[in-house]
Amino acid sequence: MLRFLRRQSVRWLLLLGLCELLLLALSLNMATYLRYFRSPDELAEFSVHMPERALVFGTVIVIGMVALGQYQSHMRTSRFGLLARQVVAFALGGTLLVIGYYVVPQAYVGRGVLAMALSLGFALVLAFRLAFLRLVDVNALKRRVLILGAGLRAAQIHNQMRRRTDRRGFCVVGYVPRMDEPVAVPNEQLMRLNVPLQLIVQREQIDEVVVGVDDRRGHLPMDDLLECRQMGVTITDLTTFFERESGRLQLTILDPSWLVFSGGFNATPLRLLSKRCFDLGAATVLLLTLWPLMLLEALAIWLESGPGQPILYRQERVGEHGRTFLLLKFRSMRTDAERDGIARWASKNDDRVTRVGRISRKLRVDELPQLWNVLKGDMSIVGPRPERPQFVADLALQIRYYSLRHCLKPGLAGWAQLSYPYGATVEEAAEKLKYDLFYVKNHNLLLDLLILIQTVEVVLFGRGAR
Repeated sequence: MLRFLRRQSVRWLLLLGLCELLLLALSLNMATYLRYFRSPDELAEFSVHMPERALVFGTVIVIGMVALGQYQSHMRTSRFGLLARQVVAFALGGTLLVIGYYVVPQAYVGRGVLAMALSLGFALVLAFRLAFLRLVDVNALKRRVLILGAGLRAAQIHNQMRRRTDRRGFCVVGYVPRMDEPVAVPNEQLMRLNVPLQLIVQREQIDEVVVGVDDRRGHLPMDDLLECRQMGVTITDLTTFFERESGRLQLTILDPSWLVFSGGFNATPLRLLSKRCFDLGAATVLLLTLWPLMLLEALAIWLESGPGQPILYRQERVGEHGRTFLLLKFRSMRTDAERDGIARWASKNDDRVTRVGRISRKLRVDELPQLWNVLKGDMSIVGPRPERPQFVADLALQIRYYSLRHCLKPGLAGWAQLSYPYGATVEEAAEKLKYDLFYVKNHNLLLDLLILIQTVEVVLFGRGAR
């Protein structure tokens, strides 16, 4: 039973979401009873189709919490941050419910019941989430991981995954050094191999062995690993472990052969068709929903800059397979921002940004015209950020594997934009590339949908805008 509970953190998130959905459904039932328990006739009337109404109520609120990143396995936030996100998530979910009740009056539950259900649901979910997060941090319920190797590659786990949120799904029991390998992890974390590996695995109740030796040629105890595999222990390559647990590819340990032989990079006709249909559907819905906001943005730019000044800005960007296209944006900088013709990254508090542009960049309104690029087929709704040709040419020379991000269409939203702030240096571009490559390798329709929903959090909290 414990071994099942120690599986990947995705299972914890699914369990968390399901429990909170049930609590929210329960809160609507409780609110209906508290509101009408003195009037049996009204209670019976409003209890009709209660399971369906409770499911809709819980689902909408859960979607609001997904949009605010409440189900990210690596979310780093304080208790106050958790509370603030939940407040916004319930406000967003409540607004969606009111709109839904207006569109479908038959689903209406009453203002008093809705207010009480939101209050009860908020309290129940907050209490349960705090208890749940404390529970998953108990080491007894985490996967027990043994690292085979203690050199520079294995030390990446110690150096790059030190936070509690990074290790929410596992705990490192120790590192087993190999002969002729320099030790790069603290001595107190070493486990000397004075008995066969499978005996250590059995004694320490190991669930997974991560192979992280610096040189695997002739230095792996294959017979011992095979014994461990037959015992039901998972054997994982270090690069795969990083990809799974951190949501990014660690470039410093990335081996070209791993990219060639590992799974992912789904470019089947069915996947390409589903992605294009998703792009067309999402872009159409967003345009029909946000056109008043786009009209207000155009008016604000016109009022600030005056007649005759451009409202839209066209800029060459690099798209799929390195092909360039003209990207559309609302103009957020002065018209003479690059009068010398030299491309520059936007910096923090950039004086080239206009007053309207500063607000629209914060709220990402300036990027809404890119929906036209999506409809044309130059971009996708979700994908790596499109960069300028000058930047791409420089970064491709300085960062290995940078060109891999162009095997997909660039996106209006993206995994890197969710996971990492705006990058304005080569080092920051290399960090963002780790997340871009994770998306390129693992993209699917569900991931696209989750990224699009969680982009709401980026807009509301203004993360990464410059």
